Amino acid sequence: MRTIPWNITIHWLQENYREGNVTPREIINEIIDRFEKDTDMNIWITPPNIETIEFYLKRLEYLDPKDHPLWGVPFAIKDNIDLKDVPTTAGCEEYAYTPDEHATIVERLIRAGAIPVGKANLDQFATGLVGTRSPYGETHNSIRKEMISGGSSSGSAVAVARGQAAFSLGTDTAGSGRVPAALNNLVGYKPSLGAWSKKGVVPACESVDTVSVFAHTLNDALMVDQQVRAKDASDPWSKKMSSEKTSPLKKICLPSEPVEFFGSYKTEYEKAWERTKEKIKSLPLPIEYVNPRIFEQAAEILYGGPWISERWSALGGFLESHPDALHPVTEKVIRSGAPDQYDAASLFDSIHKLQSLKREAEELLRESVLIMPTCGGTWTRDEVRKNPVSANSDMGRFTNHCNLLDLAAVAIPSGDAAEEIPFGITLFSLSDQEDIMVEAAELCMRERTPILGEESTCLAVCGLHMRGYSLEKQMIELGAEFIKEDKTAPIYQLMKLPGQPAKPGMIKQVHGGTSIEVELWDMPLRSLGRLITSIPAPLGIGKVELQDGSEVPGFICEGYAEETAEDISALGGWRQLKT
Repeated sequence: MRTIPWNITIHWLQENYREGNVTPREIINEIIDRFEKDTDMNIWITPPNIETIEFYLKRLEYLDPKDHPLWGVPFAIKDNIDLKDVPTTAGCEEYAYTPDEHATIVERLIRAGAIPVGKANLDQFATGLVGTRSPYGETHNSIRKEMISGGSSSGSAVAVARGQAAFSLGTDTAGSGRVPAALNNLVGYKPSLGAWSKKGVVPACESVDTVSVFAHTLNDALMVDQQVRAKDASDPWSKKMSSEKTSPLKKICLPSEPVEFFGSYKTEYEKAWERTKEKIKSLPLPIEYVNPRIFEQAAEILYGGPWISERWSALGGFLESHPDALHPVTEKVIRSGAPDQYDAASLFDSIHKLQSLKREAEELLRESVLIMPTCGGTWTRDEVRKNPVSANSDMGRFTNHCNLLDLAAVAIPSGDAAEEIPFGITLFSLSDQEDIMVEAAELCMRERTPILGEESTCLAVCGLHMRGYSLEKQMIELGAEFIKEDKTAPIYQLMKLPGQPAKPGMIKQVHGGTSIEVELWDMPLRSLGRLITSIPAPLGIGKVELQDGSEVPGFICEGYAEETAEDISALGGWRQLKT
């Protein structure tokens, strides 16, 4: 069996299933083993177990992988989304029920061959952005356990980030499909309202709820979108919405005013945002600076006005009949929408104001994409516990406007704000222009360039540190980010070094040699020393010459290794080696 990488992606699974390197059962066994090592992180409400999963494993024997795009791909489900015969709790044991059918979106994924592995923890009733409001325990951040994981789709995000699912389903009303992505170094895709069915989803604010997906890559998220995007006649909110290219991407919009951050990493977030803006400005698109007040005003409507009464409409009856069942903060939020708080006139005032803001947003964002930070900051779990409401409000300053304005959104990583503290940005588009949002996100991720100098360096890797291999996890833990695939100049010999696991060594030749496939990563200089000290002889870090003649730091091998290693230069790269 090939070593299973820490980050399990759909692409890696498809490739290795096809080549017979690994089986779905081996993947599931690895996931269960990882869950058992992470039980203290409170990722799951119904965790992965072989008894529940066995039915889906056996089912694969009757499915042709060629006809089922997600054959054998494990996924997690936020526990406010129905999985047949498994309790749906919405983070509240007294509320729990056992559905006799799958939610539509779950049914479509299973039909495509995917394997549901468990039900993930969440901020109770999907009310919160911090991941600390669950009676099933606070979900820990996947990278630094003392930090918040983000909510409300906390377990969904951490399950993917900790290698216990290839992708996961969350929900997003005010940012719950985006904030946990940013805090756990993932992609979080929130489609346009109505594009994905929400039949079988416990409502929070039903008019602006949507299901979302967490994945390691944008391509993986889009593969999920391809399987679930379709009108559902049984869902009154469902729409027929194409993701096909309909219009050109003409510009990128950035806020014209300074962005304010909060929390103990406020300064680090500010610096990360400034670095990100410089990268955005280097993209081959015009930049327009827009007044963020439109989005701020829309955000204020969600929790600062009668829209909160929609949560009371969904859950007020249960709260009244089960007064001790809710998390104290969740109860406080839902009670703020009780009938004595707002009247019908105030609701219509908000609807009319929102309609004007929608029209302004439509004019502003036509054939454009807005880019903002994903989170207003981050905090330790202890800090949030002491100040739960204001921290949650500050977290959502750049997210709450999205669904009220009927925008699509995708959250993507954008480096680290501090050591093991990821920073992320979100791209927004009009609901009928998701295609240009995807185009801009791909551009942001593809066109990243190495930040040379004091902060980071480009690093060439050629073996187990590449994406999909066992030491990719180390690169991510050190804050490195993948830039692109490349090749060396044709002057290297590639050796398969003895040992377990086998690893490559790249030796520069005085005469002859071949071009070797490598990956370029952006490595923080503060982490480079830690990487170097972990590298065993005969490997080391030196200068690697690329095919364009430039030189970057990268993995090299001392010449004496030739005597005991196998020459695999003819393969042209480590990925071509069958192990």
